[in-house]
Amino acid sequence: MSLAIATSIGLIGVRGVPIEIEAAIGGGLPRTILVGLPDTALYEARDRCRAAVASSGLAWPAQLVTINLSPASLPKTGSHYDVGIVAAVLAASGVVPAELLPATVFLGELGLDGRLRPVRGLLPALLGARAAGLVRAIVPMPQVGEASLVEGMTVWGARSLADMVEILHGRPVPVSAVSAEDTAPAPENAAPGKDLADVSGQPDARWALEVAAAGRHHVFFHGAPGAGKTLLAERLPGILPELGLGEALEVTAIRSLAGLAVEGLSRRPPLSSPHHSASVASLVGGGPRMPMPGAISVAHRGVLFLDEAPEFSPRALEALRVPLESGEVTLSRAAGQVTYPARFQLVLAANPCPCGYATTPGSECRCTPLTIRRYAERLSGPILDRIDIQQQLRPLRRAYLTDERAEPSAAVAERVRLARERQGWRLAGTPWSTNGEVPGAHLRRDLAPREGTDVLDRAVSRGQLSARGVDKVLRVAWTLCDLAGRDQPSGSDVRTALLMRLGHELSSAV
Repeated sequence: MSLAIATSIGLIGVRGVPIEIEAAIGGGLPRTILVGLPDTALYEARDRCRAAVASSGLAWPAQLVTINLSPASLPKTGSHYDVGIVAAVLAASGVVPAELLPATVFLGELGLDGRLRPVRGLLPALLGARAAGLVRAIVPMPQVGEASLVEGMTVWGARSLADMVEILHGRPVPVSAVSAEDTAPAPENAAPGKDLADVSGQPDARWALEVAAAGRHHVFFHGAPGAGKTLLAERLPGILPELGLGEALEVTAIRSLAGLAVEGLSRRPPLSSPHHSASVASLVGGGPRMPMPGAISVAHRGVLFLDEAPEFSPRALEALRVPLESGEVTLSRAAGQVTYPARFQLVLAANPCPCGYATTPGSECRCTPLTIRRYAERLSGPILDRIDIQQQLRPLRRAYLTDERAEPSAAVAERVRLARERQGWRLAGTPWSTNGEVPGAHLRRDLAPREGTDVLDRAVSRGQLSARGVDKVLRVAWTLCDLAGRDQPSGSDVRTALLMRLGHELSSAV
């Protein structure tokens, strides 16, 4: 009996785990056995691999072939094991030498004609391979750019199974050997962004958006249709600071795992905007065996925008409660448990009623009071209590059709950057980097304002603020202080933060 071992990567959430692919030939009637808790897509690899080998002019062993995926107790999902299975079988049968197999990770799906097809999760898989000490990788040629984002690994791209055989024999394949250290792709340039200068009027809402960006606060825009709620929300990523290298890799890895296109390393915060018909699984993540990341994880380090928020199912909205507080989502299935990062900035947008004109002067709303109340109640108290800033948008009072442009995103982004720098200095040595992340205990113990707390006491006594609400007002007050360039929030900052927190209750706030 001959034996060979190749290595691939199994993904548990965004964590890559090395998987040994053991191929043993001999000892029984001709057939192929695949063991090690494979899912359906992986179990079918036996037939794909046999056909791909035959199409490449090679021979599948005419003996008993036993393929074991180790550790055998870990469930395996996906088709990216195909290339590793073929490499182990060919090495066991003596078709290719086994010298390169021990420190090489094999990733890719095989077509019946022997082509290597792209797979999802390539970037987090290679990050896990590097952490495990693997130094080489063979990946599908279309994903060489994505793979080369992982520094410290030598990446070979293969168009077909024949290319992989040539690489394992040590013979160069044209335009397929790439060193990540020498030819890492340039950072992905963000597409021309949507500029705040496109938003006409709404100075209060623009200011609320700037405060939300500066402190990473959640915000709720509500008002009549066409007032600019969606325009403002879509322009929030354009005024956020760029991501650091580690953050960008983390975000890109999640995109790869979710099956989204990865053309390079983007430093821009992502924007995830699911349709209001989204299910709970598509929003928070899900799947039958190993759950895949949902929209909230795709929005990690960026913005999750829920337009027409009351139209989302109550179950989907309530599923956001824990991720909003913890910054991660844990999904449990019978086969195991995975945790995905979900530290996003939530932006909600809603009309005042189903027809949209309940609060619009001069417009006729045909909704009954009960209908308006039920529509508003679709956003529950616990969800709204986790929102830092509530801003009502009024219809424009005049036509903004002149050539004058409002302040562009670049000017706002510079103020946001300076405010973030002040937060970084103040929070140096702590696990947090923005005001929106600072826990309440630290706020009250080390960052309590010297004035203005009397208005908070009155709001609490009136039932307008919960304990969580007090913490959120203090966070916004610190952000207002940072934008103004002061070292300590003033009483005016605290009062303004309270007004921004209460939103439509401004008249009764103080």
